[in-house]
This record gives sequence, structure tokens and C-alpha cells, in this order.
Amino acid sequence: MSKKQWEKQLSERPGDDAALVRAARSGRLAAFDALVERYQRQATALAYRLLSNRDDAMEVTQEAFLKAFEKLDTLSRPKRFASWLFRIVSNLSLNRRRARALRKTASLDVPPHVDEGRAETNRPDTQAATPAEIVSAEELKDLIRREIDQLSEMQRLALVLFSIAKMPQGEVAEVLGCSVEVVKWHVFTARKKLKDRLKDYF
Repeated sequence: MSKKQWEKQLSERPGDDAALVRAARSGRLAAFDALVERYQRQATALAYRLLSNRDDAMEVTQEAFLKAFEKLDTLSRPKRFASWLFRIVSNLSLNRRRARALRKTASLDVPPHVDEGRAETNRPDTQAATPAEIVSAEELKDLIRREIDQLSEMQRLALVLFSIAKMPQGEVAEVLGCSVEVVKWHVFTARKKLKDRLKDYF
């Protein structure tokens, strides 16, 4: 098949990930470029939700696509490229979170009185207003993000993939390597915890 014929076929079947994967495996780099263009935004959004840092999210996304390209021959079900890619993004994001947490722990050598003094200076007067009145919309987003960060890895991933990335429960189950029922349980538990912790703000 000529390049022109292949490009015509691709334009007629834009939703066929399997065709793109097979073409990329045969050496057509444009096919993998099409996959990158198709899923880069979702992959970056997923990484950002897990890392809360735009630069880290972009780096992880680039690393994930590179790893996907290198391991493309190991993908047993080409039509599931998206789920496979998101699993790579999730794993890389969690690895980066752990590394970041270790670096943060190693740097906690500031004398306690320094933080205490700063905390005392910046402490809001909670007697004057309710929690919902104290925080701005942007601060509330940060608070929600911090609370999501406190969830267990499985709860956080299930919630982010299903409720935020809008992935079907079956695909979330594939990414997490569990059953759909387990996904439902983790999403339910995560939502309940967030509701309990943020009840004063809504």
C-alpha cells in the first residue's frame, strides 16, 4: 500500500486506534504522531491531576509517549491503546510523586520554630467567618486538590480516571488491573471521604 493510499484509508477510519498501532509498528511514524495528537491532551490532563504540577505533567506525558513507542510491539490488544497509554501515564506519575515525596522528606531540616512562627503570623481569624467564607474559589480548588492527594493511590486513580478524565469504568479497571466492582468501590469510597472532609465548604 502506498503512502497516499494509507493516508486516505486513515482519514476514512479516524477512530481506529488499532489501525494506527499496526501502521506505527510497520514503521510509519506518522501513524504514531496521529496517536500522540489524539491522546496528548487527555494524557497531560491525567498527569496533571495526579501531580498537581504542569511542568511535571508535561514531562511525564512526553516520557509516557516515548515509552509507549518503544514498547509498542508488546501491546497485545492494539484497539486498547488508550487504556494502555493511560496506565503508563499513571505509573510514571505515581513514581514521580513518590520520588518528590522522598526529596521533600529529605529536605525537612528547617528548625521547628521557623515554621511555627510563620504559621502563627499567617493564621486566619476563624471566629470572624465560616470556612466557606474564608477561602476564595482558587483556594478551594487547591484545598480539593490537596484532599485528593491524601487519598490512597487506588482511590485517587479510580476517582481521577473515572470522575475527572471521564473514562468508562471498564477501561479504568484495565488501567488499574482490577475488576469493575473494585473500581466502583474505590470511586464511592473516595467521593465519601472528600464529602466528609469538605463538608464545611459546601
